[in-house]
Amino acid sequence: MNQHSLWSQWQLLDSILPTGGFAHSYGLESAMQSRMVNNPEELRSFVVQVLENTGSLLLPFVFCASRSPDAATWVKLDQLLEAMLTNEVSRKASMSQGSALLRVAASVFTEIQLLQDLRQTFFGSKTVSFHHAPIFGLICGLVGFDSETTQRAYMFVTMRDVISAATRLNLIGPLAASVLQHQVSVDAERMVQKWKDRGVEAATQTAPLLDALQGCHAYMFSRLFCS
Repeated sequence: MNQHSLWSQWQLLDSILPTGGFAHSYGLESAMQSRMVNNPEELRSFVVQVLENTGSLLLPFVFCASRSPDAATWVKLDQLLEAMLTNEVSRKASMSQGSALLRVAASVFTEIQLLQDLRQTFFGSKTVSFHHAPIFGLICGLVGFDSETTQRAYMFVTMRDVISAATRLNLIGPLAASVLQHQVSVDAERMVQKWKDRGVEAATQTAPLLDALQGCHAYMFSRLFCS
């Protein structure tokens, strides 16, 4: 691996990359309004459940896309995930984040021609939905991440974004959020080891209550996040 690849990998995980992830709370805002999450202790439990569900449902798509970072594999994975996501709120959030990630990656990593080709071929078409997990795995594979690091990176991004949402919802302060992220990293690594390296046929929903809470987000009268 050359030094330029390392810089690209770090940039892909940098929160400054404008992929739109911070517009989503992963159901936390709805959970707070529903009184399911009321304090930092309940927040930690919520984050762990989000990571568990992310590992069981989405990590297989990240893994398969990173192992075979090509257009044909990505299209199949995207179409399969589109069929699996029945929650309209989370489905639209996945599409929004995925399309934004591809748009940014194609603009930043101009040396990777496949990203330009995918954008030119599929943007505006009805063939794919640009779900986030397959897009993330594809891009990580193209910039040189190995499959295990890719899966760990996806869990990190999910954990980071949920805790960031908690900060903006005033559930926890910035310093306490950093402490929480460090503490939950142990649980995140446990989830990676539990759910890594599985095919998409093993993808499953393990937190139906979280799915239901996120589905309620569209019915809230006042909201800060898109999902």
